[in-house]
Amino acid sequence: MSLGFSLFIISWIIIMIGLMSIGGFFMFRKFLKRLPKEDGRSVIDWEERYIELTRHMWTQEKKDLLEELVSPVPELFRDVARQKIAGRIGQVALEKKSSKITESILIEGYILATPKRDHKFLIKKLEEKQIDLTPYQPLLEQSITP
Repeated sequence: MSLGFSLFIISWIIIMIGLMSIGGFFMFRKFLKRLPKEDGRSVIDWEERYIELTRHMWTQEKKDLLEELVSPVPELFRDVARQKIAGRIGQVALEKKSSKITESILIEGYILATPKRDHKFLIKKLEEKQIDLTPYQPLLEQSITP
């Protein structure tokens, strides 16, 4: 076997181990989110429940706004992000006993569901749409741990 071929095989092994490690990490995170908590439901079960309970509250306009807000998320992770954010928005709507998803509830749920580093895009998008940020300043200033 030549030296070049040996280096190719070793490089390929290192790349494969790296890719498998990255994939394993994300699979393990998903596994942890599927584990039931003290109440018998997992994080993902609660997200799905909130989405189901509030599905009738969403108007097409609010769905489009949510889609616009999750647009910077890479395509591969967008469905997961959309579910997490929509679940949190549903939770906020149910806590406020709202009959529909309003712009205020949508923005509040988005802020609560996303880490602080992602708020820059939200602020930019809300300024483009000329939406007042004043009511959301306390939420934006809090440190959020997803």
